Amino acid sequence: MARGCHNGIVTGLREIWCEVTSATASSTSTQTVELSPSYALPLVLIMAALPMILIQIWVSLAIAFFGLFLMFQAVTIRLKFTETALDIYRSQTLIRRFPYQDWQNWRIFWPQLPILFYFKEIKSIHFLPILFDPKQLNTCLEQRCPRI
Repeated sequence: MARGCHNGIVTGLREIWCEVTSATASSTSTQTVELSPSYALPLVLIMAALPMILIQIWVSLAIAFFGLFLMFQAVTIRLKFTETALDIYRSQTLIRRFPYQDWQNWRIFWPQLPILFYFKEIKSIHFLPILFDPKQLNTCLEQRCPRI
């Protein structure tokens, strides 16, 4: 009934305060959001590689394979924004968790044509290709980790 109160002993005003606190916490808690995949970047790379075959076959193959690799990543990788962290999943397996409390900064490069997501933690810097809905990503970042 009154979660978070001392030893279950709740009387009078303390009971009312605990109920209001738990009701407010549950109504304002942030839901987990899984970002939708976006195949735009991999498709652009694959399409750009096709006419390049006429100019430079090895460069064209390298770009096409990179596009196929990113396509595979877009199909298998999922980003989930939870209340406390950005979780990265491969299929159903959690492969990495980035707690927001460790974040110092983030940015989506080239907002008009988003291709790269950068964020800095206390101990490291991360760059991710935009393989998910960039508008949804920006909304989740603004909600959970506003820029400083």
